[in-house]
Amino acid sequence: MSDSATKATPQPAATDGKSDEEAEAIAFLRALIAAQRDGEDAVQALIAGKMQEAGAQVENRPYEPAEVPVIGEFASSKAQRAGTRVNVIGRLEGDPARRSLLMFAHPDSEPVAGLETWAHDPFAGTIEDGRLYGWGVADDLAGIAVGALAVARAARAGVALGDVAMVSAPSKRHARGVAAAMHQGLVADAALYLHPAESGVGLNEIKAFAAGQLEFRITVRGKFPPTNEPGHTAFAHLAINPIDKAVVIHAALRRLDAARGARITHPALEREVGRSTNILISNMICGEEYKLGRLNETCALSGAISFPPGETLEQVKAEVEAAIAEACAADPWLAENPAEIDWLTGVTGAECPPDHPLYRTAARAVEESTGSTPHVNPMHTSSDIRNPIVQKAIPTVGLGGLCGDLTQNGRHDEWIDVADYLRTISATTAIVLDWCGAPRAG
Repeated sequence: MSDSATKATPQPAATDGKSDEEAEAIAFLRALIAAQRDGEDAVQALIAGKMQEAGAQVENRPYEPAEVPVIGEFASSKAQRAGTRVNVIGRLEGDPARRSLLMFAHPDSEPVAGLETWAHDPFAGTIEDGRLYGWGVADDLAGIAVGALAVARAARAGVALGDVAMVSAPSKRHARGVAAAMHQGLVADAALYLHPAESGVGLNEIKAFAAGQLEFRITVRGKFPPTNEPGHTAFAHLAINPIDKAVVIHAALRRLDAARGARITHPALEREVGRSTNILISNMICGEEYKLGRLNETCALSGAISFPPGETLEQVKAEVEAAIAEACAADPWLAENPAEIDWLTGVTGAECPPDHPLYRTAARAVEESTGSTPHVNPMHTSSDIRNPIVQKAIPTVGLGGLCGDLTQNGRHDEWIDVADYLRTISATTAIVLDWCGAPRAG
């Protein structure tokens, strides 16, 4: 942290001109940011306290992420953080004849590191030029605060509602918090994922579409030359260079990528970027940087595949495996020493149609709060809106305020727009009152 950051203090006039509810909302978010210094348990305790103050029934539910029986999703043990996690669930029990709503957001942020790069104190909640800065404020403390405050406002409204639940559910590194809560019995007629958007429009977009994604590593083997010499250059013609064989695999994946891009289409993705599926080779590991006269025995290609809702993990994996098998069969060395595929993580895509009553309810609330009609951003690959849809067939949309410089994107001085944060609370409360105030279908 720079010298200026160590001296930074929250602006005393930050809540001037704000209503009591708005001042409460800002103070609560700043308290969550300060609690980040002491870790996830401290954050969860504040969330539980806020919902208890509102009269919600609050429960802490421990769970083991690796034991959650998820559908259409997987993760290798290396991709998951080990250890017991805890969901904090606040519930306002309501009229079973009226519609119920499950809201969720995640309290866990990126591991605290690199504080010296911040110009603002990461834990002070400094407000400057309409932005509130803090570690994890956009990912996802603002979403957590919105949900807890919407529960409080709904409770104060004094109107008849169906069940309202808010889950502070760990999510990062495949923590599977909301899936754990649902598989433990917490379900509803609809779900709302609360998370700020870094797309530049904030609350004016609604997350109602999420592409699926598979991550993989493909390892190919070569053969050392017949020598005990430390240098291999003079013997290279007698070796099998794994890089050469990795090129064969890479070419096969590029062919598959082109074929899938021409064959698989989804209107929302085609309108947005002109392509509905991609195979990205993002990493290649082979050899040591300064041992340039020596072969390595293996070469690994790693990457990811995005695919639209409607395709399953099994279908996509089968296509990749078939393409790799065909390439190996056509190469004498690979035919005898085939490439090995490790599937690292995978999630299924999901969507909530714009004509669904939940989407219309959310869009109406956003328009009332912002004065403009929101739109669907289909580019949130692997968004957590997929969880209730895939796991329990619960229609789900997501929304959140304008934010930027997320730590998870390698940035610093993460921020949330204060005005949009306050509008998000208003819109979320309106969704709760509108959706849960209506009778259940049938």
